[in-house]
Amino acid sequence: MADRRRTIPALVAVILLAGGALAPAGDPKTQAAWSRQYPPDQFLVGSGQGDLSKGRLVCQRLSEIAARTDVAKQIRVLVKEHSVDRIRERTGAPPEQDIEVVREESVHEYLQDVKIVDQRVDEATGTCSSVAVMSKSRIAPKPGLPLDDVSSKP
Repeated sequence: MADRRRTIPALVAVILLAGGALAPAGDPKTQAAWSRQYPPDQFLVGSGQGDLSKGRLVCQRLSEIAARTDVAKQIRVLVKEHSVDRIRERTGAPPEQDIEVVREESVHEYLQDVKIVDQRVDEATGTCSSVAVMSKSRIAPKPGLPLDDVSSKP
């Protein structure tokens, strides 16, 4: 399972993590700072957030994946997500919660040079966040797929 957290295929990413939460980060001050440094007419900027309760490394990886997914959503990408929340109750033991998130992305364009430009850990709120940027000039259509076919898909 650790190998799955470290590798993301270029065209399809399936993430199986217990207890992971993938959600965009939304600090307005941070977003304003990044929009000045990376103008929206030249760059795609994505932010992501992870849950620190599953460990610092997992949290950072989740926030990176969420930030890259946020960039991918701004171009032609189909994202499917399925969550299963299980609560186990055993005699004499406290209940255990297990959340499994499966996210699949079908990219109709290649994402090139997506860079993580900022990572933060907020111990007080138990979250970590990442910001990813990609130059709009790096968006290249997938070979063999006409542009009108791509634009007609969600």
